[in-house]
Amino acid sequence: MRKDAITIGCLYPLTGRAARYGHDSIIGAEMAADEVNDAGGVLGRQIRLLFADDRSDPTFAVSVAQRYVQEDAVDFLMGVVSSAVAPAVSEVSRHFGVIFVGTDHASTRLTVEQFHPHYFRVTNNTMQSMRAGAVYLSRRPWRTFFYIGPDYEYGHRQWQDFQEFFFRLRPDARVVGTAWPPLYARDYRPHIEAILDASPEVLIHGFWGGDTIAFLEQALAMGLCERVQVVSFDAGGNYEVFEALGDRMPPGLILSGRHHNNFPPTGANRRFVQTFWRRARRYPSYTAHGAYVGVRFIAEAVRRASSLDPDDVIRAAEGMDLPTPRDREGTVSWIRPVDHQVVQEMYIGVTEPCGEFPPARYMLGRWEVVDARLLVPSEAEVLEARERDRRAGREAGGGG
Repeated sequence: MRKDAITIGCLYPLTGRAARYGHDSIIGAEMAADEVNDAGGVLGRQIRLLFADDRSDPTFAVSVAQRYVQEDAVDFLMGVVSSAVAPAVSEVSRHFGVIFVGTDHASTRLTVEQFHPHYFRVTNNTMQSMRAGAVYLSRRPWRTFFYIGPDYEYGHRQWQDFQEFFFRLRPDARVVGTAWPPLYARDYRPHIEAILDASPEVLIHGFWGGDTIAFLEQALAMGLCERVQVVSFDAGGNYEVFEALGDRMPPGLILSGRHHNNFPPTGANRRFVQTFWRRARRYPSYTAHGAYVGVRFIAEAVRRASSLDPDDVIRAAEGMDLPTPRDREGTVSWIRPVDHQVVQEMYIGVTEPCGEFPPARYMLGRWEVVDARLLVPSEAEVLEARERDRRAGREAGGGG
């Protein structure tokens, strides 16, 4: 182990449908590491990054994480895009007592029911994004809704988080159907036909990445966007969707994402986007922002702790302000002690023509900002959810 370095073992998908996210994450992490190192490092140490392909596979990711800890003696684990992979890596973190900084996966379960002190997340979770969507939709007159999302933890948790909050705000609303295609599905046409038959006013989709692009391409071919208001609040408004669809992107979709290249229009966000562009000659997807913030979080937590001891770093990070490129002027993201979840505003916009970030021909505009305080459960609600989960686990295991 190099004593002159703070070593971060990063796990990202570098092959397959999600590979774009992994490669953007590498650039974002390197941007942050260069900033920290050029400023003298932390505690006299440089940031050292290790990268490995997690293959979007939980079993393989566990082997990588174990190797990082046992052979490379990393100080931190960081990354993971898929919510199907993150719980497995989190268990490695828990077992070895090495802090795992989640930069992109979004399932609420890791910060609520399956929380442990060595896990932190520096991007929004599904509860925050779906509560933002619930607030946005509760202010509109629509009453009938259909949900379609991938058939695994991420998709199901989005729908759970949305329903639990939305129907408190709009008890008069009605769900007319749900659909659960598998992750990385190729043919969405049967599901689109079911949506058209159900005739909802609003379709909420929970896809991300290549699945979003494939779904929208098939939805456009079948005229879905002309008959139903399509919305997506966690990942549907990410830049790579606009990039892939170009001028085929339909106007009037209501979307959000974890980072937006054109909002907020602050100097910090412009610098982040333009620095990425200079390095990659393309504009960043949301994962670049997550990885950038992950490295900045680690550097600041270690600086505050004046130590690399995980217990010291945990204490220093709890309640810590975490400035990010996505913060508006006068606001700052921060880490909640009860769940180690970053707390931040959410931004929801509408697709409209924009040629500033080619090859995208549309971006989001007509922004609506949702207050961060509306998007997180109370500390009491978090603790109650953990206790319910513990009781359910005991009952399932037959224990007393």
